[in-house]
Amino acid sequence: MVQRILLASPRGYCAGVERAVETVETALQLYGAPIYVRKQIVHNVHVVRDLEEQGAIFVDEVDEVPDGANVVFSAHGVAPTVHEESAVRHHTVLDATCPLVTKVHAQAKRYAREGYTVLLIGHAGHEEVVGTLGEAPQQTILVESVDDVAHLHVPDGAPVAYITQTTLSVDETAEIIAALRARFPEIRGPRREDICYATSNRQWAVKEMLPEIDLLVVIGSRNSSNSNRLVDVARASGVDAYLVDDASELEEGWFDGVATVGITSGASAPERLVVGVCDWFRELGVTRFEPFHIVEEDVTFRLPTELRRELALADSQA
Repeated sequence: MVQRILLASPRGYCAGVERAVETVETALQLYGAPIYVRKQIVHNVHVVRDLEEQGAIFVDEVDEVPDGANVVFSAHGVAPTVHEESAVRHHTVLDATCPLVTKVHAQAKRYAREGYTVLLIGHAGHEEVVGTLGEAPQQTILVESVDDVAHLHVPDGAPVAYITQTTLSVDETAEIIAALRARFPEIRGPRREDICYATSNRQWAVKEMLPEIDLLVVIGSRNSSNSNRLVDVARASGVDAYLVDDASELEEGWFDGVATVGITSGASAPERLVVGVCDWFRELGVTRFEPFHIVEEDVTFRLPTELRRELALADSQA
């Protein structure tokens, strides 16, 4: 029977997710419903459902948004072609791209402009990767694994640079970068990996907690890259781990013979879902809940310029 729960800290919302969700909520308050959102604003089904109830309408592409309407671009970023299409349709665009993703886009453009072949370390099909690839599609090659490095076809003598998706495994990314440096000794890259502080901190917290737990529960949606990486970190060290959207997906059988359970949540999972999981364990009779604190996070990002301007105008007229 489970005797103790360790709650990883930091966990849950990062500054980019907070900014993206607040962007949609603020837009609904200022402009009223509907507010259109391209793709999931963040990768969490509960967040999307909550915003839908407030009047947000989620679409796959901007051609589904009526001409002249308000549209929010998700935290994962978009390719320049998406901005161009919205401009043609006279959309009022509120870009909720995480500033750390925007930084990667800027690096991709700069390297391409300087004539580099850009190697993007990331997962094919992830929205962030799709958006970043769109900055310089003719000069960018996706690298998903160490094996990919050996099979890269780069023009002879071409200068090479790398950038990374922000929500990757810290350890796996380090291995890929090492392989790239071994093959391309002159490769250029950012001074530090582009993996965001929140992704790194959540993985670090799990690593530090693993020696004290028998099983890890990660709260996050299936399409959340950073949540999946937390599961990978535990399993790579031989600790069982499960990814759940909420307490309804927990199964008592997982905890047979388990004394200590660790709980964490991905960067797009609201804290109320952690509370729900803890309540589930309380109903099983667990009474020991202990924080496992690693580092304080005090990063904040300002809302998009358009919203800040509107808010200032509203305040001046109040």
